[in-house]
Amino acid sequence: MAARYEELVLHGEESFFIGIFQDNLEKSSWHYHNNYEISFITEGTGRRIVADSMEEFQPGDLVFLGSNLPHVWVAEKELRVLTDRTLEMVFLQFSANILFPQLLALPEFKNVKRALELSERGIQIVDRTLNEVSEIMLQLPYLKSFDRMNYFFKLMDIIGKSDSNIPLASEEYMRKRFTTGNRRIAQLHDYLMNHYREEIDLEKLADLVHMAEGSLCRFFKQNVGTSIFEYLNRIKVDFACKLLMDPEIGIFDVCLDSGFNNLSHFNKQFRKNTGVTPTEYRKRFKGLV
Repeated sequence: MAARYEELVLHGEESFFIGIFQDNLEKSSWHYHNNYEISFITEGTGRRIVADSMEEFQPGDLVFLGSNLPHVWVAEKELRVLTDRTLEMVFLQFSANILFPQLLALPEFKNVKRALELSERGIQIVDRTLNEVSEIMLQLPYLKSFDRMNYFFKLMDIIGKSDSNIPLASEEYMRKRFTTGNRRIAQLHDYLMNHYREEIDLEKLADLVHMAEGSLCRFFKQNVGTSIFEYLNRIKVDFACKLLMDPEIGIFDVCLDSGFNNLSHFNKQFRKNTGVTPTEYRKRFKGLV
């Protein structure tokens, strides 16, 4: 989705992007990025997946996501064939550079700082805060630069003051989330997370981290404990597990949406990583809810 964001941005600066995103959700993929993101749904229904949280969304859904928090919006199955556009959202993306430590240390920015902290798990914004923030979100794409910045600070202050925000990612997920101090491993992880539905080329990965292919494979195995393509399959299976929580999404659709080309390979990799078949996993999950 990131590439399509850039095509629809109405106002953009180095660390501040505001616009309207319109697309068919069938093309959306499980991804994350370094920017913070506030997204307000104006059209479309389906499932919103953020980290290990999966909930229904509809027009009026508003979330604030921290950096590097995986997310995707999945359309209702019947809507995929009825319309070419199953999602419209007003979005705001910004990097940490826009709110530097010295600014956040000011007492006037204590609520802004709290809003950033809340976003680490991702939050759904509801009730009165939803009304106040969504009103600003709908104005942002059409404001001039200075007014836009003022409204942005106001928006963040409102979010930080609210006590009705609902956390999305679980505390357990946050404890177990991917972290590494190795820059090359982080680069490879980011690339795989954002391109898992594409054909992954080892030569391209090697060029990405300026290593020979053989050296890359040994380096990755030594640092991660598994091969690059085994790790890629883990990412795909992890997303498949989330899709399987929705009984309306067929097993074959889950297979394709999570980046596998055929059902046989999907079943094999799913069982290898979870110990059960996709069907068995879905039955087990159904028994827990």
